[in-house]
Amino acid sequence: MSQSPATQAPIRRERPLSPHLTVYRWPITMTVSIVHRITGGALYVGTLLVAWWLLAAATSEQQFSFIDGIVGSWFGRLVLFGYTWAIFQHLLGGVRHLIWDTGAGLEKHTASRLAWLTVIASVVLTLALWALYFFVGSAT
Repeated sequence: MSQSPATQAPIRRERPLSPHLTVYRWPITMTVSIVHRITGGALYVGTLLVAWWLLAAATSEQQFSFIDGIVGSWFGRLVLFGYTWAIFQHLLGGVRHLIWDTGAGLEKHTASRLAWLTVIASVVLTLALWALYFFVGSAT
């Protein structure tokens, strides 16, 4: 005997899964927002290192020589380079949010352009500051 359509079990369809992070293309505004939060946390750590360096300078020549050796190493300079970029990125991200607080730049296209401008300007300002540092340092 065959079952009537009313008594048949409903056909179960698999529900689509949400796209995974490796498949989903992050919008630049979301990426810059996440980076803004990360740089904010990194600035805490970097500022503690700068405070340690200043305290060592105020404490003794031996303490200062130790931390200055770390800061002057290739790894220390790499950390300082990252710290410099984090400062500029976080600052420009804050300016971007300040612009949004005025009600300007909230359109999708404009918000994306502001996000790209934030990224590009932070890299350019970091490279310019470090180029100036090496130019002035080599002149003395």
